[in-house]
Amino acid sequence: MTALDRHPETVARSGERQVVTGAAARKALALLRIGFGLTFLWAFLDKLLALGFSTGAVLNAQGAKTGTDWFGKDAWIHGGNPTLGFLKFGASGPFKGFYNAIAGEAWVNVLFMLALLGIGVALTFGITMRLGTIAGFGLYLMMWSVALWPATNPVIDDHVLGALSMLVLGLTLAGDTWGAGARWARTRLVRRFPILR
Repeated sequence: MTALDRHPETVARSGERQVVTGAAARKALALLRIGFGLTFLWAFLDKLLALGFSTGAVLNAQGAKTGTDWFGKDAWIHGGNPTLGFLKFGASGPFKGFYNAIAGEAWVNVLFMLALLGIGVALTFGITMRLGTIAGFGLYLMMWSVALWPATNPVIDDHVLGALSMLVLGLTLAGDTWGAGARWARTRLVRRFPILR
C-alpha cells in the first residue's frame, strides 16, 4: 500500500485501523454520512417547528402546496403529532394494525423525535457513530415495514437502501473523516465504553 492509499487521519492511538484507507473513498463516505445526518436533522427540525416542507405545508383541494403555516399547529412544539399521519394513514401490509395502534401516542412521538435528533447529530458530526448507525438502521427498517410492500419494487425501496447505508457508515468508521470521530474515540468516556465510538 502506498502512502497515497493511506488515510491521512489515524486512529492508531485508539487501537483501531481504518477499514477503508483510500482518501477519495474516505471523503465519499464522509459526504454520504453528512448527507444522511443533515437529512435526519432536517426531518427533526421540520417536524419540531413546522417549516413547511413536510410539516406545516398548506395544501389546496388538489393537494398542491399553496403556502406554509410557519411554526403553526402542525409543529410538535404547538401540539402537532409527528407520527400520526404516517402510522395511521400511510400504514399498509402485515404490520398495519400494529402501526395504527401506536400512531400518535406520546411515547412514540418522543422516541421518534429523539431518534431523528440523535441520529442526525451522530452522523453530521461523526460522533457516537455506532449507536447512531444502529439506531438509523432500525429506524429505516421500521419505516420500511410501515408500508409493505413498496409500490415500485417488490422488496427494495429507499428505506432499505438507507438501512444498508447505515451499516456501511457504521462499519467503516466514517465519522473520522471530516468529523470528530477520531478525536471522540480518544476520550476517556469512549475508551471506557466503546459502544459510544
